[in-house]
Amino acid sequence: MTLQEVKELAQKGEGLKIEFKKKANFPDKILREVIAFANTQGGDVLIGVDDDGTVSGLRYIEEEIFVMGKAIRGGIFPPLSVQVFTVRLNEKKGVAVFRIPMSPSRPHYLISENKKLSFVRVEDRSVKASKEVWEVIKKSSLPKDTIFTYGKKEEVLMKLLAEKERITLKEFASAAQLPIKLASSTLVRLVVANVLWIHPQEGNDYFTLKE
Repeated sequence: MTLQEVKELAQKGEGLKIEFKKKANFPDKILREVIAFANTQGGDVLIGVDDDGTVSGLRYIEEEIFVMGKAIRGGIFPPLSVQVFTVRLNEKKGVAVFRIPMSPSRPHYLISENKKLSFVRVEDRSVKASKEVWEVIKKSSLPKDTIFTYGKKEEVLMKLLAEKERITLKEFASAAQLPIKLASSTLVRLVVANVLWIHPQEGNDYFTLKE
């Protein structure tokens, strides 16, 4: 990768597939971005680039790469392979580009306080993946068709979506008088069957009909 290619990436601004980091002094936080890219559509983490897209570079960029590489190898499960490019600005400063693929082994996660935490990319943010998002990612990677029956609860759901256009898990469970677990599995199954879209959010995800 060349310096010109790094500048072109930086000019695009942060988004679905690009994240800027001035330094790697908090590698555990950057792991969230790496996991989110791997679980979504892949992307690039640029270290040595300011939030506004200025390619400022870092002294001792090799140390930043070492710290991030160690964090990726030890903190992401299942293990994830990434490409790393080092681009020199001058004799003293450089930029690192971590290129993360959309992983066939997703969902990936990190362990924090004995909890599995996973993330997905939504526009220019990495958000914590809900149980429903986790299940959709896991089931979508399996090479098999999803068959579902259209019953009373699905009928209630379709009526709600016709009225409101979008619905949350709790709204569906309440309207259909279902336990949360059953409402969740119903929504996940319909997303995997390409009937619904799931829209991950910082708070409650919401679901819409696929057109």
